[in-house]
Amino acid sequence: MESEKYSWQGYLRQDGRCGIRNHILVIYTVKCSEFVARKIVENSDDPDVELIGFDGCTDNQYAVNLLISMIRHPNVGAVLAVGLGCEYIQPEWLADIAWKEGKPSEWLFIQNEGGTLNAVKKGLDWVGKAKKMLLQVPRVPMGVQDLVIGAECGGSDYTSGLAGNVVVGRLYDRLVDLGGTAIFEEIVEAIGLDHLLIQRAVDERAREELRYTYDKALDYCKSVQQYSVSPGNFAGGLSTIEEKSMGALIKSGTRPIQGVLKVSGSAKRRGLWLLDSTPDPYFMQFGITNPNDNEGLMDLISCGAHIVLLVTGRGNVVGSAVGPCIKITGNHSTFQRMRDDMDFDASPILSGEMSQEEMAEELLRTIIGVASGEKTKSEEMGHKEYFIPYKYQEKEVRC
Repeated sequence: MESEKYSWQGYLRQDGRCGIRNHILVIYTVKCSEFVARKIVENSDDPDVELIGFDGCTDNQYAVNLLISMIRHPNVGAVLAVGLGCEYIQPEWLADIAWKEGKPSEWLFIQNEGGTLNAVKKGLDWVGKAKKMLLQVPRVPMGVQDLVIGAECGGSDYTSGLAGNVVVGRLYDRLVDLGGTAIFEEIVEAIGLDHLLIQRAVDERAREELRYTYDKALDYCKSVQQYSVSPGNFAGGLSTIEEKSMGALIKSGTRPIQGVLKVSGSAKRRGLWLLDSTPDPYFMQFGITNPNDNEGLMDLISCGAHIVLLVTGRGNVVGSAVGPCIKITGNHSTFQRMRDDMDFDASPILSGEMSQEEMAEELLRTIIGVASGEKTKSEEMGHKEYFIPYKYQEKEVRC
């Protein structure tokens, strides 16, 4: 099979999935414990020790589910949960989930440890032990068919729909054909294109999910009187949300859509999936959709994406915790100006130097390199941002 020529060594997890990284994840369970958790990560002086957390002190199941999905992510090998001592999300719960996943874990309350310095020391001592334990994680062959790739746009300009997203769409077709899994999101950037989405549904259930998800997103945009288009998009040459939507949807490629995933969900089978990150109707109207690029990246990773692709015509500098972020631009001027941050230049298809298929193959090689252990630009610089908000979503698509 053609997919067999793409192979590398992954990290085998207890649930049978393979990761491309072997991170120690330090999680803070409330804003009050962020400083201690961050100091543990910084003082470990190890790029494989990463930080995420949730600021809220009160209950939010959406945030809890997102944290759990990160603990279970195949790129994560061990977990340290750090709490203050009086918040809703209990670090002991999170550590127990990691332990049941076969991952080394520990938890602490800063109040019980006697304050900041003692808690940081205890956390660092445990991280040192966890590093040694992770050396025992089995390495196994991994291929394209094992990959889950997520993609979104951020800082779009006129080249995004002509080059950057086009190459991702071609890449997605290639990935699906090779037996892999692709996830695209930003349903609020598919305005006016419901017919194009629905006609690609793999079956009647997928058709119902796509119809419901599109209608919900449109109703949401109307209710908040805002569509997903910004001053930067206008400055970059996009004139309307419909024009932006045409460019955004093309990153999904042309293959059948298997259905709709909710945040922290997982694909039931390989193929192409739409991720719905729009809040579901709720009396408190928790959260907004796509408040920033890192929320979208975290949503994709919560669904199991090993690597996320961020298409940015105007340029972006963010990375992401847990899953490496490959930044793609179709604007050659942006690539030259922000060479230290951009990973992939898709502009040769605009100049005619390369075909869309050739560019997609080049992007696939870049992805294989990252999956094999090569660092993205954001990883090299320590850009590992994250964003976990308050939000309300139901577990399944209601249709």
